[in-house]
Amino acid sequence: MPAVTASAPASTIPSPADLKAAANSAPAVDGLFVTDKAARQSAAEGIASLVQKDGPSAIKSTGFTGAIVKALGDKKSPAAREGAAAAVAAVVKAAPAAFEPFFIDSGVYAALLEAFADKMPAVRTAAVEAVRAYVQSANPWGTALLLPALLHEIKTAGKWQIKTGSLTVLDQLVVSAPVQTAKLMPDIVPVLAEAIWDTKADVKKQARESLTKATALVSNKDIERFIPALIKSLINPVEEVPNTIQLLSSTTFVSEVDSPTLSLMVPLLSRGLSEKLTATKRKVAVIVDNMAKLVDSPVTVRPFLPPLLPGLLKVETTIGDPEARSVVGRAIATLRQVGEVPTGDGSDLPPLKHAESGQLGHSLIAIYKKAGVNPVPSVADDAAIYAARLAANLVNAKNFDVPEWDTLAPYLGFLAQTPEPVSIAREWVVRSASEDSGEAEFSLAYGAKILLNTATLRLKRGHRYGLCGKNGTGKSTLMRAITNGQVEGFPSPDEVRTFYVEHDIDGSEEDTSVLTFILSDKRILAGEQEVVEALASVGFNDERQKSAIGSLSGGWKMKLALARAMLFKADILLLDEPTNHLDGYLTGLTHCTSIIVSHDSGFLNNTITDVLHLNRFKLRRYRGNLEAFVKAVPEAKSYYTLEAAEDYKFKLPDPRCSRSLLKMRKVGFQYPTQAVQQLYDITLQVSLSSRVAVLGPNGSGKSTLVKLLTGEMEPNKGGEVWKHPNLVIGYVAQHAFHHIDHHLDKTPLEYMLWRYQTGEDLEEMSKANRQITAEEEQKMKDGALVIVEGQKRLIDEIVARKKLKQSYEYEVSFKALSSSENIWLPRDDLIKRGFEKKVLEVDTREAQRLGLLRPLVRREIEKHFADFGLEPEFVSHNSMRGLSGGQKVKIVLGAATWRRPHVICLDEPTNYLDRESLAALIEALKVFEGGVLVITHNRDFSESLCQEVWAMRDGRLEASGHNWVEGQGSGARIDKKDGPEEDTYDAMGNKVDTTKTKKITSSEARKLKKERMARKKRGEEITDDEL
Repeated sequence: MPAVTASAPASTIPSPADLKAAANSAPAVDGLFVTDKAARQSAAEGIASLVQKDGPSAIKSTGFTGAIVKALGDKKSPAAREGAAAAVAAVVKAAPAAFEPFFIDSGVYAALLEAFADKMPAVRTAAVEAVRAYVQSANPWGTALLLPALLHEIKTAGKWQIKTGSLTVLDQLVVSAPVQTAKLMPDIVPVLAEAIWDTKADVKKQARESLTKATALVSNKDIERFIPALIKSLINPVEEVPNTIQLLSSTTFVSEVDSPTLSLMVPLLSRGLSEKLTATKRKVAVIVDNMAKLVDSPVTVRPFLPPLLPGLLKVETTIGDPEARSVVGRAIATLRQVGEVPTGDGSDLPPLKHAESGQLGHSLIAIYKKAGVNPVPSVADDAAIYAARLAANLVNAKNFDVPEWDTLAPYLGFLAQTPEPVSIAREWVVRSASEDSGEAEFSLAYGAKILLNTATLRLKRGHRYGLCGKNGTGKSTLMRAITNGQVEGFPSPDEVRTFYVEHDIDGSEEDTSVLTFILSDKRILAGEQEVVEALASVGFNDERQKSAIGSLSGGWKMKLALARAMLFKADILLLDEPTNHLDGYLTGLTHCTSIIVSHDSGFLNNTITDVLHLNRFKLRRYRGNLEAFVKAVPEAKSYYTLEAAEDYKFKLPDPRCSRSLLKMRKVGFQYPTQAVQQLYDITLQVSLSSRVAVLGPNGSGKSTLVKLLTGEMEPNKGGEVWKHPNLVIGYVAQHAFHHIDHHLDKTPLEYMLWRYQTGEDLEEMSKANRQITAEEEQKMKDGALVIVEGQKRLIDEIVARKKLKQSYEYEVSFKALSSSENIWLPRDDLIKRGFEKKVLEVDTREAQRLGLLRPLVRREIEKHFADFGLEPEFVSHNSMRGLSGGQKVKIVLGAATWRRPHVICLDEPTNYLDRESLAALIEALKVFEGGVLVITHNRDFSESLCQEVWAMRDGRLEASGHNWVEGQGSGARIDKKDGPEEDTYDAMGNKVDTTKTKKITSSEARKLKKERMARKKRGEEITDDEL
């Protein structure tokens, strides 16, 4: 690379004599514009060689740039115009650094852009190729100097060829300078979003292609999968904007939200504020609020204030919903704070302070002075000015990487030969650099809630980290982010083998055998023999390895997931609620790092070496186990003890009926796919005072027993299940999410409106005890004949129910007869005729009618879920897909108790509730006026709540406790035989005293009946207990 001689600064204006001498020795520029193409090409090669040899001085001495601009404007000579464009391409390819300082300021760039619309195709092609070649060869930090003119032409050019040519150059920028172009996306996206609606089909098509290429530069992994949807929303806003906003509101942002990410989302959000639906505007406000909180610098958010802030201010004054208005107000306040805009709508903000190229130029000259260069280069030299502009772009991008600044050395070489241009560039970067934190940080947010903000995370090999935090703080989200390689600075899953053991095996694998399931996983690094041994090590014998996954209980499914993790041979093992089934496996891992989410404090205390605490949007590490952590952070005591916080409580709705009972007699059951019977001769009773813990090893039949009680399955090996006709059961399954699996795209509010839309529980209607088999259908058909006054009639439907002594009678309608012909039949009679499930349907409807006194409206549903610690924000405005496990369980709990159940049945309720929520649930269950039936492995939970134990062993039930003897409890005795009362004994063999209720006389009974009739006549409600 030629250097300027020491005798004179490079910027000295050549004398006429110098110019004449140079003209005599240099190739004539006139040869570039002749008619003969070969001659033009030869002249261009000569000029290119000269510039390559002598640098910028050759450009000046030959008057190259002036001649090029003049030739491009020559309307009479297409050859001159084509030759000028070809000459630029030749010089750019030979000596780009020498030509760069002149390309824009000399007018060559503007003239070439104008030539994109030349009448001659050859000239158009040559012009586009010249600019494309320049972009390909030039320093990428000059992108910000080139882009404004390009975008101006795409937006305003009157000729469509200029627009398509500019789009071609923009595509080259995306390829040649991806990092720099990505930072300029806030300028690019709005222009392209407008160009995709151009009236010219060629422009429209190319603009869409350019938009797709440009948006691929967005490096935010969280939003990558939504880019096609975002582009669709720009192309077809009417149909796609609401759907895309819904998708965006469920996005988890793991890295800090930067300018490229905002540039993609802001056009969508700005459009969303113009939508008619209040719900859409509210969602936009929530996203804006939380996005802004993850942007630390006002420089980043400032360009997006004009399209967002005025729209939010307008919505705030026009929206009718007070709650939504408050959400919009919060978004406005956050934007004002982050963008440093205390007043106004952001349209008249002063420009942001940027690094000035002039100041950096003086800084460069100061370095030359300090180095003793004589004469000192001029700050007005073209090369110095251009290098300072590139440096300003580097500073504005906060890029102080030495290799990037080393790219400025060729331009500095034109100023002085010594000292080394690279050493000058490195001294320049040191002077220009501002203080930098140097801390690798990441942020974590769900579209509608901040989870982590600029948190740091370091893990050591062999350590076992307990990830602690309240429900909804982002524990599972963080682990998934690590697994997906979304955490900045964290090794990708390709570099460090990372395995996430979740709470359940996918239901689509139900029919696959255990062994086949493991062997079919391509991630497993083991042969069949090693797989068999690994499965055996966690308790899978040969028979169980051949069984289908669908037949495994929850505990065995978790063991299967653990075995798979062992065979994966992970460097980092991420475990979500493994506590009940681990059996000490983790403590033996010395070369594997574990991160564990668990609400079993005893297990965590004995297993972990460190605690990672998620609290108040930050992540902090503490050495030692859970006990040591609690000493260091006393307010985190709820992670270690089951004590309910004073300001955090659950409230369960009390039942309206006081005589509901549930009873099972000599019941047996066997799954059709299993060779062995699961339950034998089960006899039990549940009353309103029951507090039962169902205990037993994995696979002993606990969940099967509960499913029989709740009606999800029916006995098939003899026995009967009896329920009070008015009984309502609130049931939460072991895999609680199965209740909501098919509704994850609904909000909890929408789910509740769907589930109880008819007044009945639609989930209840899908249970096995509500499905009529072909055999039962035939029995109903045979028993449908009723003879009334000598006339044969066929029962059609059971339409109503009323009290009949100690039972009920039911109104039945007949086929082909009007309702005036309906008659009332006793319950027992209908059951004998085969209409038991039809009777049960009416009973369930009536039971729900008695309990369902609350209106199914948003305010009431939000209030109900607030009793379970779930904020209205999550209930009404967030789809369930993005909620944490703990939040989903609260939804399931709330949905199950909406009907004010008499008995609450919980299968493994501790799996996804944190210690604080567990304590709140225990306190709520203690004061609950109905019965409670709990399957749990959590000893603290069962001991603090249950006074009665049903121990399941090999399919048989051993009951113990104060209330297990049949007939005890506050519920009514059923199937009571005539004769003297038998003595009853508790589990310890102690005689239980029974107090008989005094029998009233017939006259007293008549008097009470008259009082009831009088009250009924006055319109007062009469309960079943009084009948």
